[in-house]
Amino acid sequence: MKILIPDTIDLTLTGDVEAVVYDVRSEIPVEHRDAEVLVVWHNSGAQLEQAARDLPRLRLVQALASGADVVLRSGFAETVRICSGRSLHDGPVAEHALTLILAAVRRLDVLRDAQGDHRWDDGFNVAQTASATRADYTLAGARVTIWGFGSIATTLAPVLRTLGADVQGIARSAGDRAGFPVHADADVAAVLADTDVLVSLIPATPDTADLFDARVFDALRPGAAFVNVGRGATVDEAALIAALESGRLRAAAIDVAKAEPLPSDDPLWEAPNLLITPHVAGNRPVGASALIDDNVARLAAGDDLVNQVRP
Repeated sequence: MKILIPDTIDLTLTGDVEAVVYDVRSEIPVEHRDAEVLVVWHNSGAQLEQAARDLPRLRLVQALASGADVVLRSGFAETVRICSGRSLHDGPVAEHALTLILAAVRRLDVLRDAQGDHRWDDGFNVAQTASATRADYTLAGARVTIWGFGSIATTLAPVLRTLGADVQGIARSAGDRAGFPVHADADVAAVLADTDVLVSLIPATPDTADLFDARVFDALRPGAAFVNVGRGATVDEAALIAALESGRLRAAAIDVAKAEPLPSDDPLWEAPNLLITPHVAGNRPVGASALIDDNVARLAAGDDLVNQVRP
């Protein structure tokens, strides 16, 4: 079985396969268009659309990103199975999410600005110790709501709990997941009203476009923080800026945006109390070779695949 491996990641496959490395910036060479498996990592949408047209024997597209939304939009035949890299990024994304949560709560952006000004910010210490505001500067006792309670959330939530946070989730259906209460989407208004830090791990789908809009930000407890390590398409960015400007949101930290790379003139850069990182939460798939080996073996045996999102 011929497998096309992107040149954007080092993989070591152990199965009985013919692994061919391809350039994600170019069309698939004619001599390799008989491949049955295409592994995707940092491919452009245009390159994937071309691959969908050029690979008639393709049986599986294995994305290494936690979501396969770009692959799903690329026009691969309905007979081609598509799998995501869900779970490969649990550790790295949870780690970055924790970093952004702490940065937003502890207001590291304010301290970094003071450092840039060569200024010892005595007022910061006053604010974090005053009885009226000290609770804003710690996760101890804070209600943290994770919207999109999947495998990344089950990695992140116990760490937040260790730091003293009261963690809950929002998902399509209610229940207990990994020892944490998860509320259904239908109950979101009541959940948000009692939320100090809202964390998004939501994927980009037609149903989640601009999910985080003015209604969501207005429903949060006044002075809450918002952190997005999911997808930029899920946020109404004008509403986010307005919530920061009005003070409805005390702070926000985002790793994703609708336009990536974010243009230098984008208004997000000038939004107050906003920390931006350039989509770096993941980008380190852990266990990718083992996942590919497993799914290739399953494909050959006619078994169900891991992380299959289509068909």
